[in-house]
Amino acid sequence: MASSDEDTKELPEEEVTFKSLGVVDVLCETCTELGWKTPSKIQQEAIPVALQGNDVIGLAETGSGKTGAFCIPILQALLENPQRLFALVLTPTRELAFQIEEQFKALGSTIGIKTCVVVGGVDMMGQQIILAKKPHVIVATPGRLVDHLEKTKGFSLRSLKFLVLDEADRILNMDFETELDKILKVIPRERRTFLFSATMTGKVKKLQRAALTKPVKCAVNNKYHTVDKLLQYYLFLPAKDKDCYLAAVVNEMAGNAMIIFCSTCANAQRTALMLRNLGISAVPLHGQMSQPKRLGALNKFKSANRSILVATDVASRGLDIPHVDVVINLDVPARSKDYIHRVGRTARAGRYGKSVTFVTQYDVELYQRIEELIGKKLPAYEIQHDEVKVLQERVSEAQRIARIEMKEKDGGKKRGFVPSDSEEVVSNSMGKNKIFSKKGKKARRK
Repeated sequence: MASSDEDTKELPEEEVTFKSLGVVDVLCETCTELGWKTPSKIQQEAIPVALQGNDVIGLAETGSGKTGAFCIPILQALLENPQRLFALVLTPTRELAFQIEEQFKALGSTIGIKTCVVVGGVDMMGQQIILAKKPHVIVATPGRLVDHLEKTKGFSLRSLKFLVLDEADRILNMDFETELDKILKVIPRERRTFLFSATMTGKVKKLQRAALTKPVKCAVNNKYHTVDKLLQYYLFLPAKDKDCYLAAVVNEMAGNAMIIFCSTCANAQRTALMLRNLGISAVPLHGQMSQPKRLGALNKFKSANRSILVATDVASRGLDIPHVDVVINLDVPARSKDYIHRVGRTARAGRYGKSVTFVTQYDVELYQRIEELIGKKLPAYEIQHDEVKVLQERVSEAQRIARIEMKEKDGGKKRGFVPSDSEEVVSNSMGKNKIFSKKGKKARRK
């Protein structure tokens, strides 16, 4: 039997197990059942530190197992000291909140953990009923949690033992400043705090606002970078031909699951409608959709009912959809850090992935900032520019129909009109994932 020194220091990386990190047997067994054979790098760094009772600042690229790195220590502490309203996890997006709850449920399945998601866009009354039952773990977006703290009678977080900020750089930013201040005032000072993100602000003031005590920084990557198995490209093109090039790239990569990122809700909706009019099974995801529709869109994409998700940055953080093969940045992100989060949706957990960023004459400066941040020059994506011109006529027609549908949506809001995501939209068009048939220009929409 190996000595304890060997267990902690001398073991080669491939021999590190959850047990050797100090995780209890019942959780080790659950990890094995979930197919987690060995801890990821961030889990190897953060779990022992967290189990020793320290606050943690965890930095690692997306898809590296950060959620497991804070779930496991919280569940182990809950086993040692069972109590209701034990941990609070704050996330910037609703979809990420549901995903984190799934992970808690999976890891805590054998110990009877009770969880609750508190996000906007969902009926408050239903959430109040679940909160009244005092779950062990609450996963919330800051805004809706503050609503409950102010309006839900009898709901209090005074006995809280753990606070987790997932995608902490976003939550510590100005976006959630007021809400975070209110939450920090009503939770105990004597608690454990975990901050996890792929990118982290270096400003000490912002870290101090999270009220950390004796934090230990667990960084798998010290500078901003993307994973090695991600093949990244850029495509320089005129702004007016963006949709044509998108159609050509999507057609070339037909059969792959893709996320296309747009900078605005309107552009995401329009692009999804245009792609559908070209016979491509795309589904939109953005902040102006109702919560049930957002979850429905995400589930369709996760279950491979739709091969393309057209999204705003609401989908850029934390979402773990294992089968994403390609990320296309239709619009260059205004914040360079968002690029790292976007392309992190693919090449997750050791898989290969590909990303293509569309750069127009107006995006050169933004794009150069991204290259500077990640510290590498990206190669150009090779495409036959002549073949793109062939698509001009069909794409123009699809754009025209999409514009009409968008106007109908705006005009029909009072009548409850919602853009359809029915099968008819796809089945009435030219083909499932190919834009033009072998006959080329002779192909016409039915």
